Amino acid sequence: MPLTADPVVPMSRWDEFGQPTLAADGLVLRPWRREDAAAVRAAYDDDAIRRWHARTMTDEDEARAWIDGKNAAWREGTAAEWAVVMPVVRVDEPAREGSPSEGGSGRVVGRAALNDLNLFEGYAALAYWVVPEARRRRVALRAATEVMRWAFEDLGLHRVEVEHSTRNPASCRVAELLGCRAEGVLRGYGLHADGHHDMHLHARLRTDA
Repeated sequence: MPLTADPVVPMSRWDEFGQPTLAADGLVLRPWRREDAAAVRAAYDDDAIRRWHARTMTDEDEARAWIDGKNAAWREGTAAEWAVVMPVVRVDEPAREGSPSEGGSGRVVGRAALNDLNLFEGYAALAYWVVPEARRRRVALRAATEVMRWAFEDLGLHRVEVEHSTRNPASCRVAELLGCRAEGVLRGYGLHADGHHDMHLHARLRTDA
């Protein structure tokens, strides 16, 4: 049956993209690599990451499968996932804020993603986590700000959503600082290890100030 609307982002445009490495206010966002498996597995040892993302990671083989899945989702146009890296700066070389390091070398400190990507409708769901030793440095905000800029300016999405448990005020604060407006509460929507949580829904449109 013919559709009456044109896609917000044509698949042909997505196919022209190679996944970029992004600069995010002193951080580097790059595609996941299989050699990141140890960092991914270690991240899911953290109680908060396990709780809010409702999964565990048993070994590095499982982490590599997770990474392979993220990269496959990019190729299929269903998600865009980045490793958030804190670059290593040599003592004899000044730091260059906002510029990607060569190849995105450094320590993996988080994850930033556009999940549930729907190119036709032009929307996605933003997700992020930060490892414990990198918290309280605005890593999630810095990384997510750049991902949203890319989503709206480079890719051309219409809407980006953020969902989080109502018991997770830290994620709520990040969503607010990103300019994502609170749109309501999804009752009993998110299944966690301790049962269903009410979820806050935030969203930002490309046309929002």
